[in-house]
Amino acid sequence: MQTEKITQKIVDWLRDYAKQAGMRGYVIGVSGGIDSAVVSTLCAMTGLDTLLIEMPIRQNPDEVSRAWEHMQDLQNRFTNIKAISVNLTPTFEQLHTTFKVDETQFPAEKLAFANTRSRLRMLTLYYYGQINGLLVCGTGNKVEDFGVGFFTKYGDGGVDVSPVADLYKTEIYTLARSLNLVESVQNAIPADGLWDETRTDEQQIGASYPELEKIQKEWGTKSESDYSGRDLEVFRIFSRMNRAAQHKIQPIPVCDIPENWR
Repeated sequence: MQTEKITQKIVDWLRDYAKQAGMRGYVIGVSGGIDSAVVSTLCAMTGLDTLLIEMPIRQNPDEVSRAWEHMQDLQNRFTNIKAISVNLTPTFEQLHTTFKVDETQFPAEKLAFANTRSRLRMLTLYYYGQINGLLVCGTGNKVEDFGVGFFTKYGDGGVDVSPVADLYKTEIYTLARSLNLVESVQNAIPADGLWDETRTDEQQIGASYPELEKIQKEWGTKSESDYSGRDLEVFRIFSRMNRAAQHKIQPIPVCDIPENWR
């Protein structure tokens, strides 16, 4: 993997896009995970205004400390960085009351309300982006965004640009090493941070990112009959999630009206 070329390509792309849009730079939600750490570093490297926001919602203290360790490291390395924390827990608790959430009676309600965390963060990023003339920078990778759809629609999927969505998770880790990110972030186990208890991505999906990447790279060229054992299990997981996520992966459908009807 040609990390230097990829890094420079993304940095130039981000800088050019912001300038063409007439914006001052980017705002990024920093979670303490590898994706947001890599993306925020790439944004910092543009030299444009870069606002990092940590947005705790009933957050695990380890995630908070990792996020701040990374943000402080970037502030030490770059002069165009500003980092803030916006505590969204009180707002989340108020919504819990307003929606009259009963997670014990309705399992679907538990997932819907978990996704509310992501959507609150999206709202926050756009608020701070608009008042500061910044674009919201997405942090999704190729497997999450175009493979299994492991993101929240109009949550972490609601962004202006998506600079690393053509990179697999393992490639994100390679970039992290080349960018010399803090060790705690590089060693963190991937988790979406949407639950009160810790749920890793692998626990929720049922497969690791390297396993999913293998299937995605062969997607469309191999069928279920080509796999056996663990690969077959992962193929079925990927196939099921990819099919269910098409409403997130594909552009918003538009009902075309024939011209002669107008």
